[in-house]
Amino acid sequence: MPDDSSDFIRHRIRQDLAEGVTDTVVTRFPPEPNGYLTIGHAKSICLNFGVAEEFGGRTYLRFDDTNPLKESEEFVAAIQRDVAWLGFSWGETATFASDYFDALYGFAEQLVERGKAYVDSQSAEEIAATRGGFTEPGTPSPYRDRTVAENLDLFRRMRAGEFPDGAHVLRARIDMAAANIVMRDPVLYRIRHATHHRTGDAWCIYPMYDFTHCLSDALEGITHSLCTLEFENNRELYDWVLDNVDVNFHPPQIEFSRLNLEFTVMSTRFFRQMVERGHVAGWDDPRLPTISGLRRRGYTPEMIRDFCRRVGVTKQENRVAMELLDFCARQALEDTAPRAMAVLDPLPVTIVNYASDADETLAAPWHGKHPEMGTRPITFGRSLAIERADFMEEPPRKFRRLSPGGLVRLRYGYVVRCDEVVRNDAGDVIELRCTYFPESKSGSDTSGLKPKGVIHWVSRQSGRAATVRVYDRLFSVPAPAPENMEAELNPASLEVAEAIVEPAVAAADAERFQFERVGYFFKDPVEHSAETPVFNRIVTLRDSYRPEAT
Repeated sequence: MPDDSSDFIRHRIRQDLAEGVTDTVVTRFPPEPNGYLTIGHAKSICLNFGVAEEFGGRTYLRFDDTNPLKESEEFVAAIQRDVAWLGFSWGETATFASDYFDALYGFAEQLVERGKAYVDSQSAEEIAATRGGFTEPGTPSPYRDRTVAENLDLFRRMRAGEFPDGAHVLRARIDMAAANIVMRDPVLYRIRHATHHRTGDAWCIYPMYDFTHCLSDALEGITHSLCTLEFENNRELYDWVLDNVDVNFHPPQIEFSRLNLEFTVMSTRFFRQMVERGHVAGWDDPRLPTISGLRRRGYTPEMIRDFCRRVGVTKQENRVAMELLDFCARQALEDTAPRAMAVLDPLPVTIVNYASDADETLAAPWHGKHPEMGTRPITFGRSLAIERADFMEEPPRKFRRLSPGGLVRLRYGYVVRCDEVVRNDAGDVIELRCTYFPESKSGSDTSGLKPKGVIHWVSRQSGRAATVRVYDRLFSVPAPAPENMEAELNPASLEVAEAIVEPAVAAADAERFQFERVGYFFKDPVEHSAETPVFNRIVTLRDSYRPEAT
């Protein structure tokens, strides 16, 4: 596992403290409230809040609410809920970019007055077409040489709501031939006649992220502005803005690699499309890598924080194997999740030599390695169910489950032999008729029988019907292509089983279980009840997704 104390960001912070660059640590987590947070955000949350905690500082939870067309209070509440669920507190330091709209506008006027910004009346398409490329410079706007007085007048009229959306923008006046394309007169303000979730209709011009972010950092006294590598090119603009306005603090921007996870993406825009088009059941669909989706699937904050620690903090972009997240879940559940039996694809079994009006209660441990968890009662009787996949009429040589004439042990119960296979008119197997051996009871077996294997089972008489959702990878390929993501969705990402579970499972206080030989499962926090049990699969018992593992 990576050593948190050795990553380059913590090293930088220690150095700054030792050299007196700062005497405290102030970080920020600045999400845009236009969707739900993902596990990619969790890495940034753990880093920003984590280093501040380690060095006795504080972290601002700052909402970058500069686009009223996509933002809402629903997303603000969801973000706060997710950050708190991960175990972090922002105290009195929840802020919004909109808190600074007046100050930001004042800084923009400073740039105009100093000849560092101008009002451009080109369309967005015209601006994009004249920005140039990596091998050719951009073309200056025909409005670039407007006078300070003209620019100030137009900008104030933009602020007053005189012009429609798209009529003008405010651009920084930097260098249209700059090697860094970001510096080719970037847009600082745009007109948006839209109601803001906090300021209502008080504003009709809104600042762009690159202008807002650095100034918000300065106003809040952020000592270390930590962001992902896609903003590395924007650092030059971050510094330029702070160097050209009257602000008394200049935070350093420090970049680290973002979290890319196999078999999924971290695009809020794409997830919004998925939700709106009905490909998933909502932002908390357990197939999504949103924090709310992972929470509903059954992941705990400790699992996600452990995962983020193991991923580490580097400057090297990479795609993390999904198996690492699975591993963190299994590590946490191995010693804590009670064991139980559930049959997801039931095949009826009749014990022909067991009385139809009798049954018996057997005892099974909740956890074989932790006797302190106690035992649970399971009912053995004439009518049982096993997994359909645990029976094969013509088994291969190493098949260790049930077949005609074969013996198998029912876990915690008896050895049984399959004597007869019952089919329906279509030829499908609908029942097995078996003989059990009373002297083969688990824990006191005197039968001398040597069954090939052990399978799980549930009594059909006392078992509880349950809905079990078996979740798989969201995408069918490890690295979905941005232009083809919808086509690469995994059609088998969700299978719903009408299962039978032990009655003790439905009644137990525990929320997470290992269904023996099947996987780890979680009582769905929205739909589960003692009357109608619903379980979500958190993770399989072992990796089975890569070709070499199957």
